[in-house]
Amino acid sequence: MTEVVFYQLRDKFLERAEDIPETAKEVVYHALAIGHHVGVFDCFRPMLRVDDAVFDRLLDGLPAGEARRKLEGVKRFGEIMVDRTHTRLLFSAFAEARPTLDAEAAAIVERLGAALAAIEAEPAVYLMGRRLQ
Repeated sequence: MTEVVFYQLRDKFLERAEDIPETAKEVVYHALAIGHHVGVFDCFRPMLRVDDAVFDRLLDGLPAGEARRKLEGVKRFGEIMVDRTHTRLLFSAFAEARPTLDAEAAAIVERLGAALAAIEAEPAVYLMGRRLQ
């Protein structure tokens, strides 16, 4: 069975022995946001598993445009990343599509919408969508 799994970034940690002093947390947070070349590991947890057929129905219900192309990337490339630069775009497409979606696809939109809200609240959080066979 093929499915699409969305993983949500839950934790980041630095590969270092000492604790981060409270006064330096803002600097370290900035370093985490600028890249993984500083020894940062991202820890993901699955937050949503979707049967491939249901995901296809969701895609079919989305309006043509950038948001739909973004999510179609899971099918095309096998993996996508959703970060703060995508939240408004996806929120808008989800709002437009919601009235036309079946119950299963609408439930997915609700779960993804909650994950997008978490990204809005904490920009260092993001989602990774992967197609698994």
